[in-house]
Amino acid sequence: MTLLVDTSVWSLAFRRDAEPSSPTVGALRAAIGGGEAIVTTGLILQELLQGFAGPRARKDIIERFSALPLLVPDRHDYVDAADVRNRCRRSGVQIGTIDALLTQLCIRHELTLLTTDGDFAMAARHCPLRLWRPTI
Repeated sequence: MTLLVDTSVWSLAFRRDAEPSSPTVGALRAAIGGGEAIVTTGLILQELLQGFAGPRARKDIIERFSALPLLVPDRHDYVDAADVRNRCRRSGVQIGTIDALLTQLCIRHELTLLTTDGDFAMAARHCPLRLWRPTI
């Protein structure tokens, strides 16, 4: 399984006061420790850099993300992301533009999304988005 880790999970993982028992952060740590494939996008990198202040945080994020493959959306991804967003909206589910694009990238590249954002669970009801789920 290849993971696309959403900004919500990275933010928790980078916080010093993060709850150590967070299942998503635990899954991220296990994936990193187990050598699982993890990819990212420029949008996630940008959101993280905008959310953390200070040159040290910036340097740490850039350094850590340099090891991850970077998915770059193409024209078809943007068109298909609009279709995903419109399909969700017709079903009464509102997702943002960035979330629609991340959803589309996961669908296209057959990725599993690791996220704490409930909007993706709503979107997954209307498209073939694979979400990470904790094992019980």
